[in-house]
Amino acid sequence: MTRKVADCRRTPSESGCSLTIAGEEDEVVRAAVEHAVSTHGHSDTPELREQIRAVLEDEVEPGSASLRFVQLIEFRTRRADELNKLVEEWESRAGGKRAATRALLTHSHEQPDVYYEFIEFPSYDEAVDAHMPEADELSQRIRDLCEGEPTFHTLDVVRPHEL
Repeated sequence: MTRKVADCRRTPSESGCSLTIAGEEDEVVRAAVEHAVSTHGHSDTPELREQIRAVLEDEVEPGSASLRFVQLIEFRTRRADELNKLVEEWESRAGGKRAATRALLTHSHEQPDVYYEFIEFPSYDEAVDAHMPEADELSQRIRDLCEGEPTFHTLDVVRPHEL
C-alpha cells in the first residue's frame, strides 16, 4: 500500500510551517488533524478531516519513478565554506516554502574548485511554479562567490532506480 503524505508546505500559512507527516492514510489524517489543532488553531471537525484527506499525496521516495525533473548546476568557487553557510541560511529563512525534494552537492576530484549540485523536483512544472524571490536573492549571492557564471542544466528524468 502506498504511504500518504500531508505537507504543510503545500498549504500557505502565516507561520510558514514546514512539517511533513507520512504514513498510512488514517494515521496521517489523525496526526495532521492533531497538528492543525495544536499548531494552527483549527477546530477538530469532520470538515477539517475531509479537507486534510483531500490534500493527501502519495509519498515520493527519492529515486522513485515519481521523480520527473532534476536541475544540475555546475560552478567553480574557492569559497565553498561561505557558499554552504549561505545555503544553510536560506534553508532556515525559507522554512518549508520550496518544491525541491532533495539536493546533492558534489565536488570534482579531477578539477579543483569545481562543484556540481543536483536538485530534485517532482516535476518541471513544480520547479517553475515554486519560484521564490528568496531563491533569486540566494542565486545572486551564490554567483558573487563563484568564479564565472554557473552553468544550469534542466533535465527530465528518464529512468530512476535504486541500485
